[in-house]
Amino acid sequence: MPWDDKTKGSGPWGGGGSGSGGGGEGGSPWNRPTGGGGSGNGGGGGKEPPDLEEQMRRMQDRFRQRRGGGGGRKRGGGGGGGAQLPNLGPLGFLVIIGVVILSWLSTGVVVVDPTQQAAVFRFGKWQTNFGPGLHFHLPTPIESHTLMPVERRIETRLGGTKEESLMLTQDENIVDIQFSVFWKVDTANPENYLLNVREPSLAVEMVAESVMREVVGKTKLQSIITTERDKVQQEVAEQTQTLLNEYNAGVEILSVQIDKSDPPQQVIEAFNDVNVAEQDAQTLTNQATQFANQIVPQARGTAQRLLQEAEAYRDRVIADAGGEAARFDQIFEEYRKAPRVTRERMYLETMERVLGKTDKMILDQKSGAVPYLPLERTRRPAPATNGGDQ
Repeated sequence: MPWDDKTKGSGPWGGGGSGSGGGGEGGSPWNRPTGGGGSGNGGGGGKEPPDLEEQMRRMQDRFRQRRGGGGGRKRGGGGGGGAQLPNLGPLGFLVIIGVVILSWLSTGVVVVDPTQQAAVFRFGKWQTNFGPGLHFHLPTPIESHTLMPVERRIETRLGGTKEESLMLTQDENIVDIQFSVFWKVDTANPENYLLNVREPSLAVEMVAESVMREVVGKTKLQSIITTERDKVQQEVAEQTQTLLNEYNAGVEILSVQIDKSDPPQQVIEAFNDVNVAEQDAQTLTNQATQFANQIVPQARGTAQRLLQEAEAYRDRVIADAGGEAARFDQIFEEYRKAPRVTRERMYLETMERVLGKTDKMILDQKSGAVPYLPLERTRRPAPATNGGDQ
């Protein structure tokens, strides 16, 4: 027993050719006698027994020599005068075993940050997920865990090369598109992020590019670069999320942002000329529409006025004709009653209408032809009076 070893020269500090001391009897490590003339560590007597720290140090040296091929032999590489490692005894081994057990059990402790989740695997098979906080599981290799940053916002940029950025539109034009996909680990099933897809970032990139080409192929060039950009971004995000859900990739698409959507560099000047021509055409169309909106109401107003005047003329003519017919009927009734008087009256009225619009001459037997001078014309008009004249 290492604590009461009476064998001569067999203890860790006893004498012997390969021991620490050069000769003499070996005793207990706590009551070591004076050794003989050796070249080891036990050459002198009367030393204090070694403490636990010294034992740990010597145990580490012993393990190092064993790894190096010494196998518990003396320290020196020479003859029998080398030092032999001490035997630690039960207490040292208990301490070592305790440290090893604590180190092993510590592999089952996991601390999860508020932005993380931990997936727990038992012999490689997923068991559960841990949320933020301190958690425990069976130690390695029975169970292991992997931390996942479920709240980290990840950006994947596409269109950096010509092969990725050039896409064909619905009207058979080519558009140069560069866009970014913002995504994160799906908090509902984060284990899918680890189990179902080997490289989630590459999967997001390939799926987003494929969906973008499909959506662009159904959209006209002018719409992509002007009015329907937001619609394209939203549609790409929705379809990408749907496809990744079918793959159970454990990825949540936050948004898709188009950074650039222009015609190819080789034809951008011609495209700008086309845009200018279209804008000029639109301007002329607007001017023509404005002119039409101004002229058409005026023409319609004029037509309505002429129509109303024609209707008024028609009503007036009909009314005049009706009045003349009624007057003729009345005259005819009077003529039947008194033909001679009626004829004379009609003659006088007719002569009055005819002669009232002509210059008249008076034929006198004595004077001859004398112009008729109307008396109303001989009256001189009164001169206009001025307030300053007397």
